[in-house]
Amino acid sequence: MSHYGAMTSFAVVAEGLRKRYGDADALDGFDLAVPEGTVYGLLGPNGAGKTTAVRILTTLLRPDAGRAVVAGFDVVTQPDRVRHGIGLAGQQPTVDEILTGRENLEMWGRLYHLGAAAARRRAGELLERFGLAEAAGKRVRHYSGGMRRRLDLAAAFILAPRVLFLDEPTTGLDPRNRNEVWQAVRGLAEAGSTVLMTTQYLFEADQLAHRVAVVDAGRVIAEDTPERLKSTVGGDHVDLVLRQATDLAAAARVLAGVAGAEPVTDHDALRLTVPVRDRIAALTRIMRELEEDGVEVEDVALRRPTLDEVFLSVTGASGAPVGGDGGGSGSGATGGRTTAGRTAA
Repeated sequence: MSHYGAMTSFAVVAEGLRKRYGDADALDGFDLAVPEGTVYGLLGPNGAGKTTAVRILTTLLRPDAGRAVVAGFDVVTQPDRVRHGIGLAGQQPTVDEILTGRENLEMWGRLYHLGAAAARRRAGELLERFGLAEAAGKRVRHYSGGMRRRLDLAAAFILAPRVLFLDEPTTGLDPRNRNEVWQAVRGLAEAGSTVLMTTQYLFEADQLAHRVAVVDAGRVIAEDTPERLKSTVGGDHVDLVLRQATDLAAAARVLAGVAGAEPVTDHDALRLTVPVRDRIAALTRIMRELEEDGVEVEDVALRRPTLDEVFLSVTGASGAPVGGDGGGSGSGATGGRTTAGRTAA
């Protein structure tokens, strides 16, 4: 975390968190520091410890060791104060489909012990903020998936929490609805909220997150901005798509000779990928040598590395999915849609 400035303030800090289930360590010295007013991505393979960490940070689970401070309060000694400063939205929106969007938010306001007038006023503010004002009077069963998810996020903001925890915020959404949710999440950070999200979509973290932590075996093994993380696996990459599978071996030899590294080969797609240093010189030489060897190229591209490649590099994985580690954080002890302040309702 050396890239942080000396005056950086943190909304979430975890130091040496440990949690053990039987003979297995779910968390094994988990450290995290999330700057205020940012979108922070938490990535890791199944079983990495992400959901356990979120459950501890939202007071749904007690750590065996270590310390965590969220929204300025200790999660073990001051859990009630933490719950009033955070929101938590699980993977699946659980807004009431029979009610209208406005009625849903007013209902949650009353459950948060707001008076009728205050709940009505807050519902109106959130409907505007999340782009749902025109659909406020429609029953939720007529909402699109993206609209339901945005309504779910709005419900998590009834008490304007300083920190919002999102577990897989766009799971199951089509590209259009996913973009709607992304816009809402960006708006939260721009308004000063801190968003900590787990996601199985690395391109989502690349689009949204100011910083990313990769979790494996119960600890953070890499943490930085997406761009800095991508720079750790090399500069530019050359992607080749061939016309014939019989040319894969010859093309791989050319790429390895030019780049000084073994290319990654996708036999089904007839695609080879290799990192290069001098992009123009490397590409020119590769294409010349392939032509000399009679290798027919269907497509060629120069590109920056992806977070997928960062993940595979730092975890040593071979394509394992990046997802939850035992269920959504919103389902935990409460069995469904939760925001921390609702435990008293």
